[in-house]
Amino acid sequence: MSAGRPLTKAERKQMNRAEHERKIKQDLIAQHGKDLGTFYYWLRITNIRGTQAFRDGDTAFIRDVALALHNVYSRHSG
Repeated sequence: MSAGRPLTKAERKQMNRAEHERKIKQDLIAQHGKDLGTFYYWLRITNIRGTQAFRDGDTAFIRDVALALHNVYSRHSG
């Protein structure tokens, strides 16, 4: 229940999806440690969003993700 009323179907779906994503993140962190697990979770999310953006033809999102990955690599590769 939220705000004194039952959740709508769309709200339940959104809540269930958020809980599922939290569980996946917690599992990855438990399996790989905090830093690497968070990084793997972030890659998973960007992969999903990137696929959706690619299908929609949103090249700006893909360019932004590629730049962010390059920045992370540059920072940690010496």
